[in-house]
Amino acid sequence: MDRSTITQYSFRKNLPSEFEIIDLSSLYEQHGDKLASPHRTAFYHIIWHQDKSTNPKVDFKPIRVHSNSLLFLKKGIVQQFNNVKAKGKALLFTEEFVARHPEALTFLKSTILFNDLLETAQLRLSAGDLTIPRVFEAIEGEFARDPDHFQPGVLLNYLHILLQVSERMYRKEGFREIKKSADLDYTLLFRDELESHYKTIRQVSQYAKLLSVTEKRLNAATARILGKPPKEIIDERVMLEGKRLLAHTWLSVKEIGYSLGFDEPTNFIKYFRKHSGKTPIEFREQFSK
Repeated sequence: MDRSTITQYSFRKNLPSEFEIIDLSSLYEQHGDKLASPHRTAFYHIIWHQDKSTNPKVDFKPIRVHSNSLLFLKKGIVQQFNNVKAKGKALLFTEEFVARHPEALTFLKSTILFNDLLETAQLRLSAGDLTIPRVFEAIEGEFARDPDHFQPGVLLNYLHILLQVSERMYRKEGFREIKKSADLDYTLLFRDELESHYKTIRQVSQYAKLLSVTEKRLNAATARILGKPPKEIIDERVMLEGKRLLAHTWLSVKEIGYSLGFDEPTNFIKYFRKHSGKTPIEFREQFSK
């Protein structure tokens, strides 16, 4: 197996649109080994676990998934699933699929289901509430039809409904809500810029310039929303990628440091030790036992 990088999967190319619904049992049967290995995807997941609980990992964090629940996984994270047979459904779709409907794209980018800054969203479904199952049934019925000009729009409308209904339910579960505000807007914009530039930009001043705000304003926004300054968030993102590459690839420490924008390996080693208390090699050894 190639471990020169973390495997990234793109959407299947033999479908009429970048949208698919598939049985979990079939998914595990066809791709169990791939799912059990750390990987990224260039698309979103909504996974409906109907019976057994399972314990996937998302960026080193195990998630206890409950029976009859929906798990929302955004693109780009490093995920790893138990290689087991499970009953349920998986909805897979790309941002490009949703982009054909501006309102749906806006909702996707702002919904707490995929963009919550605190945790991976999991929605536990009530046994007697058939709202979600009926939407899934409608999606599955439409997906099974012969493709035509109308099908992508119909599927997208059903997906939009599913996300809206799910967010309404999730908001009633007592999670910590981050209320809409200018601070939240700046924090989300900062996060988006950070995702694009963390390998090349580590200065708060440059992110503030990209957002056309002062450093003081950006500091105030992230402090109010996340309780931490932007410099700490930048360091956390760089460290996360470093840990991903150390744990899931055979790239050398030197190669990883260069890929994250460090001119000298010693600078990366010092940076990593400062923020984790361990050298990169000491961290990697935890995953080679």
